[in-house]
Amino acid sequence: MEAAPFTVELPIRFSHTDPAGIVYFPNYFDFCNGVIEDWYTRGLGIDYARMIFEERRSAPIVHAECDFYAPSLMGDRVSFTLLLAKIGRTSIDMEIYGHVAGTLRLKANIVTVFMDLDTRKAVALPDAMRQKFEAYRKACEGWNPPPKPGA
Repeated sequence: MEAAPFTVELPIRFSHTDPAGIVYFPNYFDFCNGVIEDWYTRGLGIDYARMIFEERRSAPIVHAECDFYAPSLMGDRVSFTLLLAKIGRTSIDMEIYGHVAGTLRLKANIVTVFMDLDTRKAVALPDAMRQKFEAYRKACEGWNPPPKPGA
């Protein structure tokens, strides 16, 4: 497991921006999905692709919301830090913080539900996975997000 909390730094490219040169807001949800996949694979040691294609399990996003505090521009390198807010029977609630140079740019709340891909039904989190989630959450205790701009 990588150090907690799991953080990925992503460059903002021309293709991520709108005509004003600011990240087009739906792209943040794509970034968050990538952070979640990387967290499973690199952060927890759970091969996300293997989980889907061999184990026939997935964790699709069922709820997503985001608050934006400052724009990100082409050339910025945004760090995304993932925390677990809640671990349910079949779901996990995540908080993903996007920050640059010690200032918060956004906070996303993402809920995923663990499901069987063949039946398309929610299933309980496997015990081994739940243990990894709990250990990760404990390892992140004490991490505080960067302040909002102007705070």
